Amino acid sequence: MQPHPDPFRLDGQRALITGSVRGIGLTLARGLATAGASVIINGRHRAAAEDVCATLRAEGIRADCSVFDVAEHSEVASAIAAVEQELGAIDILVNNAGIQHRATLEEFTPQDWQRLMRTNLDGVFNVSQAVARHMIGRGRGKIINIGSVQSELARPTIAPYAASKGAVRMLTRGMCADWARHGLQINGLAPGYFQTELNRALVQDAEFSRWLCQRTPAGRWGKVEELCGAAVFLASRAADFVNGQMLYVDGGLTSVV
Repeated sequence: MQPHPDPFRLDGQRALITGSVRGIGLTLARGLATAGASVIINGRHRAAAEDVCATLRAEGIRADCSVFDVAEHSEVASAIAAVEQELGAIDILVNNAGIQHRATLEEFTPQDWQRLMRTNLDGVFNVSQAVARHMIGRGRGKIINIGSVQSELARPTIAPYAASKGAVRMLTRGMCADWARHGLQINGLAPGYFQTELNRALVQDAEFSRWLCQRTPAGRWGKVEELCGAAVFLASRAADFVNGQMLYVDGGLTSVV
């Protein structure tokens, strides 16, 4: 009997990862590539995206880039159409692009609120809609929306960010409700506290780090590479009957009080 092919392998699959010129997005791109996928790097600035692609290719990774702002609906639609025509089908979409802005809620300006929501929430809608329209026609596809422990929990000075990530959780469920019948699997990956550029101020805050290590059952900050296994799982055939779920990779933070 022939052994069953490894259901966790992504050979022959093409993955678009938004906001992937650095940080978690770039790490996830490398992780998916390690499992066999070719990757499409996305950012708003061509020079940065092309530099990352060159670096990945030098590492032996099959990489292309697509430059667009996730917050601009028409720009996204045009870019996705170009990718599908010029590079081929997008089999896996990782909606990673996101921003943070810290301020107490009473001091948060409407402009900062709108800027954050346009990237963190509108961006997920814009890219998912454009990609899903192609996936639906093929009857298959994987979408992974990057949430956060703030999809469940709030902290002072980041209420709008928590609102955006809570909305991403519910949008993930809504995408499942609409698109699962077309053969798509849409799930969320929710990191806890990881040492990233976005969290640099918190990492350098000794008091916060002490609190976090005491609050997290694992007793430490996460390492971004520890997100890759969960992403590969959700992108793979191993997760073909997993849909509308949010997978928390947080060292146990959301499981305890």
